[in-house]
Amino acid sequence: MQVLQWSISFPDRLENAIIIASTARLTAQNIAFNEIARRAIITDKSFHGGDYYSENTFPNIGLSIARMLAHITYLSQDGMTEKFGRNPTRKKKDYSFSYEIDFQIESYLRYQGEKFSHKFDANSYLLITRVLDYFDPAGEADGDLVKALKVVKAKFLLVSFTSDWRFSPSHSKELVSALLENNVQVSYSEIKSEYGHDSFLLEDPGYHELIRVFFSNML
Repeated sequence: MQVLQWSISFPDRLENAIIIASTARLTAQNIAFNEIARRAIITDKSFHGGDYYSENTFPNIGLSIARMLAHITYLSQDGMTEKFGRNPTRKKKDYSFSYEIDFQIESYLRYQGEKFSHKFDANSYLLITRVLDYFDPAGEADGDLVKALKVVKAKFLLVSFTSDWRFSPSHSKELVSALLENNVQVSYSEIKSEYGHDSFLLEDPGYHELIRVFFSNML
């Protein structure tokens, strides 16, 4: 989103742009996920209306839940099944109210949430997700993405991943179509992957070769 905005705001300064697993605007579903995450943080008893530093604390429970929710959306069902399946962490079933960790996926999510809660500022999380919600270049151009991109001059490479259901290939294709309507030079590739949105973080020879070739053509 930042790269897309730069291409619009500074068309004479941006010559090349790579947009990976992204979108021109969030869907209602994506906004909904962000809202649940924000509510988890805001309703944490340690949030203190956002002034938690003065109380020498931080909403670690809310941040942890927000991260767990977000992390689920970064993965695909096939990827989660392959990595964790329904593998238990212990042999005996426990229906008590202790609700300890019974499955590997639970252990993974709790670990990710706990780690994140000690590294990220809650107010920053709230603001960044709200900025993501509001981002919509077409909204400032009568809802017309083609019109919003008419000033763009950069050469583009767009990449999406087949199993990315949060920022599906259709989002990238919408951007590609709008850029082509403006006679902008754009390349697009849809990479087959089972690992959801997180695919862009992983080692994939074809994906990395695309980026390498694009960079080499800048020289």
